[in-house]
Parts: sequence; structure tokens; C-alpha cells
Amino acid sequence: MSLERDQTIELKVTPDPYVTVRYAGASGDYNPIHIDEEFARGVGLPGRILHGLWTMAQVARAHTEAAGGPEKLKRLSVQFRGMGVIGEEIVVSGAVRERNGDVIMVDSEAVQNGRRIIRAGVGEVSL
Repeated sequence: MSLERDQTIELKVTPDPYVTVRYAGASGDYNPIHIDEEFARGVGLPGRILHGLWTMAQVARAHTEAAGGPEKLKRLSVQFRGMGVIGEEIVVSGAVRERNGDVIMVDSEAVQNGRRIIRAGVGEVSL
């Protein structure tokens, strides 16, 4: 795919009820706020919350799908700004800021139910 200046990217994903359990196994992060509904509610959360790095992975996925594969993503930085919850759609959106030869910079964010849970995302993608 050829990404050009001002082109946008978008990925929509709705985390299923088991995503935090699967991600805990993959990442080794078994913090009970991610896998134990009763514990999460007991500490004042609305329920189990998403792992921040799983959410960041969705931002990476949006970049790589737009660019043509995971080998295209050279760098990604984000700011975590909110808690993601299970069962509500996350929309990752971004726009190409600049292109220098075969390298593009994409600004992005992730929003869930009107709340920005990731902001100031910057991806460097090789075409």
C-alpha cells in the first residue's frame, strides 16, 4: 500500500470477554485487575480492564495493516491516557503527517466510547 501525506488509517476492534485472560497468558501480566472481575470491582474499577500494552498493540496493528505487514513498523510511541474496558469498541485512527522517501510518520490515537485511551501515538513506517 502506498500511504501519502494526509491519508488516514483506521482500525475498529471490540475486545471480547476473554481477551485479558489470553493476553495475561501471552504477556505474563496476571495482575488481577485484568483477569478477576470481583477483584477489579473491589478496588473501584468498573470491572476487568484491558492491558495497556494490548491496547498499544492495536495501534501497532492499525499501522502495520495500512503499511502492508508487521515488518513495516520501525518505531512506535504512545501516551497511555485512560483505561480500556472489555466489550466496547475501540477505534484507532491516524493520519500520515509526513513522508520522507520510503519512510512515513503517522500520528494516531485510540478512542473508546468517546474517551481517548491512547493519545500522541507516533508510528514510523517503512514502505
